[in-house]
Amino acid sequence: MPAIELRDLTISFGDFVAVNRVSFDVAEGEIFGFLGPNGSGKTTLIKALCGLLEPSGGEARLLGMDVGKNVDEVRSQVGYMSQRFSLYEDLTAEENLDFYAGIYGLDAREREERKDELVSMTHLRPYLGRRAGLLSGGWKQRLALVCSLMHGPSVLFLDEPTAGIDPVARRELWDLLFELSAKGVTLFVTTHYMDEAERCSRIGYIFLSHLLAVGTPDELKRLPEITPAGCRRLALSAARPGEILRRLVGRQGVLEATLHSESVHAIVEERLTAEALEREVRGWGHAEATAHDSRPSLEDVFVTLTRRRMAAGGNGRGPGRAA
Repeated sequence: MPAIELRDLTISFGDFVAVNRVSFDVAEGEIFGFLGPNGSGKTTLIKALCGLLEPSGGEARLLGMDVGKNVDEVRSQVGYMSQRFSLYEDLTAEENLDFYAGIYGLDAREREERKDELVSMTHLRPYLGRRAGLLSGGWKQRLALVCSLMHGPSVLFLDEPTAGIDPVARRELWDLLFELSAKGVTLFVTTHYMDEAERCSRIGYIFLSHLLAVGTPDELKRLPEITPAGCRRLALSAARPGEILRRLVGRQGVLEATLHSESVHAIVEERLTAEALEREVRGWGHAEATAHDSRPSLEDVFVTLTRRRMAAGGNGRGPGRAA
């Protein structure tokens, strides 16, 4: 049985449709990434799955329970960590933990056992006596994570949990998420970081209320529309990539070109090989330039899906499914 099941889930506010007939499953213990631009419906969908919003249509089930009919049971099984730090900054870290244990109805023994387990897992013990508002961004997120786990939820929703924290803290937080997944907790994560999306078991991409694709990172990269038929993707590396980009844009046979650090990524007609383009670019005075066939990145995937949807005027035929 999937941990989360959505079938044509729709959420509307008057005439505005925030989530439009979204369907997918999330397996138990999976780390499911849910991506999309701001305002596309990610947080709205999470609120519905937590029992905070009533669906306007379709079906949403969590651990086999209808989220619209079993609100109290659903809420007892989910944890939620918001993108903004929402704990009490004037309380110490431990006082926040005790407060949330009380909200969830844990007795004294359960509270101490659960607190000791989670504090040990997150290495939060040296900071228990410190006011929450004085913690660094990374430790605030650890504290928020512990609070969301106090009642032992089976499904944890994390809405941009690493926004605004440093790379080291981000990686450490993800190590904790992997540990939770290994223990059977289902994780539903929203993020704008592509390296984090790569760490997810599967990904769903939503754009302006419509689910455009679902699959593993590799499956999404292999979607046929990402690299059009009769085309190939090339990567060109050189010391002055900006100059190369300017000459490639508009060149016959080049459909698209973008700058990635010290290289230019291009979609070209299949007849234009890496060897031929490399020779051409070297003839422009870039003797050190190299070119090779490349695979699309997740960023390429999402940019392509978004542009196709926008070109279709938002009237595409529905979500893509990775093979």
